[in-house]
Amino acid sequence: MRPDGRGMQDLRPVRIERGYLRYAEGSALIDMGNTRVLCAATVENSVPDHLKGSGRGWVTAEYSMLPRSSPQRVRRESISGRIGGRTHEIMRLIGRSMRAVVDLPALGERTVVLDCDVIQADGGTRTASITGAAVALHDALTKLGLPRHPMRELAAAVSVGMHDGVARLDLDYREDSSAGTDMNVVMTESGRFIEVQGTAEREAFSEAELQAMLACARHGLQELFAVQRRALGETR
Repeated sequence: MRPDGRGMQDLRPVRIERGYLRYAEGSALIDMGNTRVLCAATVENSVPDHLKGSGRGWVTAEYSMLPRSSPQRVRRESISGRIGGRTHEIMRLIGRSMRAVVDLPALGERTVVLDCDVIQADGGTRTASITGAAVALHDALTKLGLPRHPMRELAAAVSVGMHDGVARLDLDYREDSSAGTDMNVVMTESGRFIEVQGTAEREAFSEAELQAMLACARHGLQELFAVQRRALGETR
């Protein structure tokens, strides 16, 4: 058993509250254990300069951690005058993940901006952001009322790691900081990989361990897709 009593392939308790914000075209508050992220989708009737006249849309993301989302106060990056490398990496990851499941020509020359703000952090903030952002994005695109829904399918993400040769699903901060290997897996609902980020923190990991982590992640992602569908009022 793990420190919080979970089995090795158990997710933390997951809850997605859809439509959390009054003014956003789409929004969702996602809780994964003690990690909480507020995701909002805004539709803009313009695209970046390189897409003007192309007939294609764009999806991008911004990510931030509120100052007291962690045990020690996180300084606002807007005050420091620059966005850190970790934040840039996460913003790009969220944007790539959402563009992978959106038919950009069907969106037309519109941009959807996804704001993911971490209210409370206990590991897995980037994966929770992706899972929650997909629900917010789905609602925002539904409200456009286009002839064909631009979102082809849902995407979700989960973390997994190796502890003493055993794969553990959905790491909290304590487990993430002590894992021999940690990995973030982003997948489509149809079972295709969007991104796999795996790093050996100590010793290199074997191909067998890689396969064990991917199988563990796939198991958890199926549960997350079911949570997303329930939040959207759909069953499959």
